[in-house]
Amino acid sequence: MRKSGCNSRISVLPSRFVFAWLLVQMAAQQPMQSVAQETVEVARQPLEAAVERTVTAMEMAGSPLPAEVLSRLDAIRQQSGDTRAVREIQETLDALCLATVLINPESRVKVRRGTAPAILDQHGWTNFLVKVVNEAGVTAPLTCSSPQSAPMVRPSSSAAKPTIDITPTDARRRWIDIAHYNSQPLTASLSGLAVEYRIIQLYSRDSGQREATLAMHVGQGTQDLGFRSELPILFECRPSVQVRLAIKDIDGSPTTCSLLIRDSQGRVYPNPSRRLAPDFFFHQQIYRADGETVSLAPGRYTITAVRGPEYEPAKLALSVSADSQPELAIPLKRWIHMAKHGWFSGDHHVHAAGCSHYENPTQGVTPKDMMRHLIGEDLNVGCVLSWGPCWYFQKQFFDGDVSSLSEPGNLMRYDVEVSGFPSSHAGHLCLLNLSEDDYPGTKSIEQWPSWTVPVLKWGKEQGGVVGYSHSGWGLALPDYKPDGSRGALPNTWGGGRGSGRAADKLPDYAMPPFDGIGANEFIVATALDVCDFISAVDTPVIWEMNIWYHTLNCGFRSRISGETDFPCIYGERVGLGRSYVQVPELTDASNLKYSDWVQGLRDGRSYVSDGMSHVLEFSVDGLQVGHRRSIDSPASQLDLEAGKTVDIKCKIAALLDDQQTASGKAIAGRRLDEKPYWHLERARKDDSREVPVELVVNGEMVERQFITADGLPKQLNWRTEIDQSSWIAVRILPSVHTNPIFVHVGGKPIRANRRSAQWCRDAVEVCWSRKSPSIRAEEQTEARAAYERARSVYSAILAEFDE
Repeated sequence: MRKSGCNSRISVLPSRFVFAWLLVQMAAQQPMQSVAQETVEVARQPLEAAVERTVTAMEMAGSPLPAEVLSRLDAIRQQSGDTRAVREIQETLDALCLATVLINPESRVKVRRGTAPAILDQHGWTNFLVKVVNEAGVTAPLTCSSPQSAPMVRPSSSAAKPTIDITPTDARRRWIDIAHYNSQPLTASLSGLAVEYRIIQLYSRDSGQREATLAMHVGQGTQDLGFRSELPILFECRPSVQVRLAIKDIDGSPTTCSLLIRDSQGRVYPNPSRRLAPDFFFHQQIYRADGETVSLAPGRYTITAVRGPEYEPAKLALSVSADSQPELAIPLKRWIHMAKHGWFSGDHHVHAAGCSHYENPTQGVTPKDMMRHLIGEDLNVGCVLSWGPCWYFQKQFFDGDVSSLSEPGNLMRYDVEVSGFPSSHAGHLCLLNLSEDDYPGTKSIEQWPSWTVPVLKWGKEQGGVVGYSHSGWGLALPDYKPDGSRGALPNTWGGGRGSGRAADKLPDYAMPPFDGIGANEFIVATALDVCDFISAVDTPVIWEMNIWYHTLNCGFRSRISGETDFPCIYGERVGLGRSYVQVPELTDASNLKYSDWVQGLRDGRSYVSDGMSHVLEFSVDGLQVGHRRSIDSPASQLDLEAGKTVDIKCKIAALLDDQQTASGKAIAGRRLDEKPYWHLERARKDDSREVPVELVVNGEMVERQFITADGLPKQLNWRTEIDQSSWIAVRILPSVHTNPIFVHVGGKPIRANRRSAQWCRDAVEVCWSRKSPSIRAEEQTEARAAYERARSVYSAILAEFDE
């Protein structure tokens, strides 16, 4: 059921309605005929029709009128005298009105207090009737507002030093939220009838006595002079009930999880518009730890508890009464536990400021808030990156080490995304494991380099692990027309313009425009060996994988790493895009060290995933991905004296619902460049539970086996002929992708195909033409030389195919 109200910030209204209780109390306390309200002359039939719709709407809104009131209205309907019936209808309903709105013939609005008790429930919604006396026959919407319902926060403006014009004190004063119930059978606008009754909904964040000034109007300029359209009301807000939570992991240990709390009408609690950290106003879910509480008004609720994609959602029912002391037991259950298999999850790209976060009343949120979310989504490692928005405030949390708030098995580290800096046009950078977060010789972000290669070099020189963020932006590929030819490029941020099919083949030899903020200058950086990884999962899979495949085909070894870019590309939760890093001989997350995890990321001892597909093992002739044959050999490198048939082993698990849901079908039917970009539903075979596991050699899918996505690990084996130096990987596209194992035959480098080398060389020139105009004049000489070195590297590789 959709609610449209005066407050545009509310799209789904979490509610607990106590209006029926108020009606019972009022009916017991005073006879209806004693209510002193002005009755208005109006035609009986349309009034009765309007009242019938209001009665139905109250029931649908969760506040059915008491039986006594319904009986009274039914008796009035049986009367023959129209004048008396009109009067008694108004007397009956006027007793239930919080306010009366008077619209004079000039459409000026005045408001006066009604007789309904001003009682609210903390963390609940209450329905009130409002009587509208419409002398002007206005048919505009009735709008209600209040200074106390103003936004508690101001979303990010991306300013590095934002002004604070909503202070914490201001936010505390804004305790109420307001909406109109305008859904069927009501309408958004007034009917024009001389008398009708509307429903307003009031939510209280606080308990105790609170005053709010309600202001009514029916359009700009209709407010009456002298503040007569404003009505100050002192409310009594009854305290909510503290529900104690017992949240236990599969081994019985206490933990933290996400909770999505709804009532029977689907409304979410607590009200997102009245949230401050640690509860994020742009989320529906909240995060709570074992032993903590959640505040709820009396009512019935359903709660969905989950802790990241390795867990099965738990659905629970909860009944809360005013005199109860409820405790809710939440036993969590996993479908897979990758840490027990030695693989540890991480999201290397999350933010505590910018995008969906607020910059008022505080400049983003604190490490303590972010830690709660990382634990609640079962991330073993979370990299919180300070960037342009609120940079000077957030950078105080960087200390060049794992945060002291980290817990065994859940590590948090503050580092840097170079975004909102002069080099942003050439690609945003993730700089992990830094010891220093200020570029040498700079005092402000405006002084940083205006291209990416110097920043990457600086990061690596201090022991950092560095790469490009949201890689696909700027690397869009043209659609396929119905006849198979290539058409126009899709929109910059995904989604097609015409009737074509989104690019869906790898590698793709079409040339991207290099006009975005993704891994654009990667084509130079990887050739110069200053880039450790390219990010995946948070942009269209073909766009981000294509440039990586081409560089792998030329023998370069930048790895892939999974990210969410929370809360920018994905704001739903942290960890929607993940890297799983294997730490040898470690099967207990509580002993995980960040240094081991980030080293595994750099070595490619990892895979990227949406969390619904997992690679427990991947090896070629016994060499596991990311491992070394000896201390001195490169990670993931298998050396063969001559070509041979190699044995490839893979153990993989995936999970889909038994039957495809409507939402799953919708995801599967979307273009590959539409969100969510990575999702296992896209790989489902027809309406079965099978998904294809593909063996990739030099970017080409050479074999495919189907597995049932029932959550159980499946052992897959391949034997394939390798007659030249090659890279080998395994994928379920687009849900999981391993890093490569590099097979070198006869000591020769990987030169997979000439077309990839040509593509890379041409890409350097396209990238230079796009990026050079935004590189500072004093940096042009150095940048041109670096681009020329990269071009020469690819040219030399290209020449090898002509020898």
